[in-house]
Amino acid sequence: MPRFTGDTAEQAIESGLKALKVQRSDALISIISEGKKGFLGIGKKLAEVSIEVVEPTLTAVTEQEKTTEADLLNEKTEIKLEIPISSTEAASDNQKIDQDVEEKQVVELKGVKNLTDEQAIAELRLFLASVAKEIGAPTQVEVEPTKSCIIFHLKTDKKGLLIGKHGKVLNALQYLAQTHIHRIAENRLTISVNVGDYRERREAILKRLADRTAKEVRETGQPVFLEPMPAFERKQVHHLISNKEGLRTYSEGKEPHRYLVVELDK
Repeated sequence: MPRFTGDTAEQAIESGLKALKVQRSDALISIISEGKKGFLGIGKKLAEVSIEVVEPTLTAVTEQEKTTEADLLNEKTEIKLEIPISSTEAASDNQKIDQDVEEKQVVELKGVKNLTDEQAIAELRLFLASVAKEIGAPTQVEVEPTKSCIIFHLKTDKKGLLIGKHGKVLNALQYLAQTHIHRIAENRLTISVNVGDYRERREAILKRLADRTAKEVRETGQPVFLEPMPAFERKQVHHLISNKEGLRTYSEGKEPHRYLVVELDK
C-alpha cells in the first residue's frame, strides 16, 4: 500500500493523490502520522499517509450517474425545493439541500405528531417522494423494515440526481428523513435511505477500510486518523473495528469534519 510524506498530513495527501493520479473521492486515505515541527528543525518529523485507490467496481455511482451529477452538483449549484409537511400541507419557505446540511441546517417541520409507526412510515414515504420530485427525479418509494432500521428504497431512473457528488444529496435526504420522522413519530425510529445498491457498495468500501486500517495499526503500533465521514458511517466503521481484538476507536473533531481515530487498545 503506497505511503506518502509531507510537512503536513494535507500536503502528504495532495502529494499522494497527484502521484497516483486519482481524485480524493476515489481513494481510501489513512493518516499514519501527523508529523512534528520540531525545534529549530531538530526533531522534525514528516507527516505520513497511506492511500489506496478504490476499485472501479466499488465507486459510488456508475459512469452515467457521474455525468449526471457533474451537471447537477458543480461547486456553484444549489438544489432548492419545497419540503412538504404532510400529504396535504407544504412548508412556506424553500429549503436548500447541499453539503452543509448536516452542519448548519435546522429543518423546521411542523404539523402532525405522535403518529403510530405505520402512520409515520406512510407519511415519510410521501415526504421522500415529494422531495425527490422537486429535485427532478420522480421516484417510487419502497419500504423495507429490518431489525436495525427501516430502509426506504428510492426507485428512479435518475439515480445520479438523488445520490449526488460523493453521496452528499443522498446523505442529506437521509438527514431530512430522520429529522422528519423524529418529529412526527410517537416512537423513535431509525431510518436509512438508499438508491439502487449505493449503501451496499459504500458498506463494502467501509469494510475494506476497516480491515486495512486494523492491519495498519497492528503493523505500525501507531494510531490511524481516518478521513471525515457522516456519523452513521463512523458508527459502521466503529462496529467493524470493535469486532477486532486489541483495537479501539473514538471520534474527534466537530461536524461535518468529525473523524475516527483507530489505535491499539493498551
